[in-house]
Amino acid sequence: MRQESPSPTRHLRVRHERGHAVLEFRGEIDIASATEIAPRLDRETRRPGARVVLDLGGIEFFDCSGVRLLARARNQVLAGGGEVHLVCSHPLTLRMLRITGLTRLLPPRPTLREVLGPALPTARRTGC
Repeated sequence: MRQESPSPTRHLRVRHERGHAVLEFRGEIDIASATEIAPRLDRETRRPGARVVLDLGGIEFFDCSGVRLLARARNQVLAGGGEVHLVCSHPLTLRMLRITGLTRLLPPRPTLREVLGPALPTARRTGC
């Protein structure tokens, strides 16, 4: 079941799917957008036992401010005993994550499906 949280920001959309909080980063992730994203990110990643997916599929630009947000999210989730996954397939973003060493701490997966598994089939109603 998919459930979107209220008051998304322009650069971060949060939805809940299959027991995970999916944080979808969008647009340009830089120092200006990081200040907008951080409070929302903290709300989701500081929950005890949080299961979080950081999805970078919707980004157009990503600088060191974005790297700091990912590291912050990872640290907060793990401190609360949760689990965190990263979805990213953009070559330039992956390069930045490799250069900074973040891929060793937060190995990227190419698709959300790879993290959450295949979509559950919808139940069919049968007539009696």
